[in-house]
Amino acid sequence: MKNEAGPRRISVIVPVYNSSLVLPQLVTELEEALPNCAQEFELILVNDASPDESWQLITELAQERSWIRGISLMRNVGQHNALLCGIRAAKYEIVVTMDDDLQNPPSEIPRLLVKLKEGFDVVYGVPEHEQHGLLRDLASKITKIVLQNAMGADIAQKISSFRVFRTQVRDAFQQYRGPFVSVDVLLTWGTTRFGALTVRHDSRREGVSGYSLRALVLHALNMMTGFSVLPLQIASLIGFAFTIFGLLTLAFVISRYLVDGSPVPGFPFLASIIAIFSGAQLFALGIIGEYLARMHFRLMDRLPYVISAEVSNQAAIAGDIIRK
Repeated sequence: MKNEAGPRRISVIVPVYNSSLVLPQLVTELEEALPNCAQEFELILVNDASPDESWQLITELAQERSWIRGISLMRNVGQHNALLCGIRAAKYEIVVTMDDDLQNPPSEIPRLLVKLKEGFDVVYGVPEHEQHGLLRDLASKITKIVLQNAMGADIAQKISSFRVFRTQVRDAFQQYRGPFVSVDVLLTWGTTRFGALTVRHDSRREGVSGYSLRALVLHALNMMTGFSVLPLQIASLIGFAFTIFGLLTLAFVISRYLVDGSPVPGFPFLASIIAIFSGAQLFALGIIGEYLARMHFRLMDRLPYVISAEVSNQAAIAGDIIRK
């Protein structure tokens, strides 16, 4: 039974990578959940250059169901870049993003939509209990701390890939073309009204996550140097701290000379001071180098994604399912 209080039209975006085994079940569960919260809806499956049979399956699903559209990318660009592609392709007023592994239950979408109606522009589905390993959870926590600085919002501690937002928010980053993408940071460019709701989080049914510890660390690094000046501020603080340390060392050397009549003896002392200051300088140069590298890539005008193919059921009216 359809929820009359819900939004009329919804676009669901799912980045797909090596998910041919779970896609049919995901589509089935969405087909059961979406009519209960919207009159018109679409599912956009963005194939992130999966090496398995995901694109072939997406093509079949799109041809069988008028409400499914498929987009295939030329190369693997990562979850957030693929999401950006799907978000820009969405044609309805509410966007729902979720993973392809069924850890985000489609049955929770109506609850997020109800929360959105409380005056928010973005609502995150916060997992009750995340089904990840210790290292993955630790990396995720560090990423959220970094993201909090990049977003400038406390909601960063509650972000997840399961989110709903008003499509008009994307107008704030419609022209963004950089290769380094963080959807959560881009959303803060358009609004400050964020909300969160605790939702069920299921265990992964098939395969393993493509979001490894290394991928999380790289994502955190991209956020720090692509959307925040925090590393430069840290470098400045380190430089200031070592300047104070140098002045204190100078004061110690002078006072030692005045009291004992001789300078501080020992090559190890001098070598240690030189090593400390050299390390601080190289650390600061490394941070500056990261920023310069990202400026270089942006000056190259490298796109965040390139579409190789699209598929939908053109015979259907507007590609929608309308429940009356």
